[in-house]
Amino acid sequence: MRLLGFRGAAVKPLNEEAAAELGAELLGEALVFGVGGLCLYLEYLRQVGQSRRREEHLEQTLSELREGLERLQRDLEGLRGQGG
Repeated sequence: MRLLGFRGAAVKPLNEEAAAELGAELLGEALVFGVGGLCLYLEYLRQVGQSRRREEHLEQTLSELREGLERLQRDLEGLRGQGG
């Protein structure tokens, strides 16, 4: 604090009631912050899971389309072989 130009001032001790009230307020704020952080983390995990499932579904669809295309190409080659 001295480096920033503030002088050290004497801190008055709090009475028991004020200290308990301040502690309860701090505990309440910490609880609210913790619950909010947990909610954000759970939402992040949900979004990541949803994105992963969507990507897996797209990969599966693409794989099925490729297999269908290969099957059609084989059928076409077979038909060309019969006709030629």
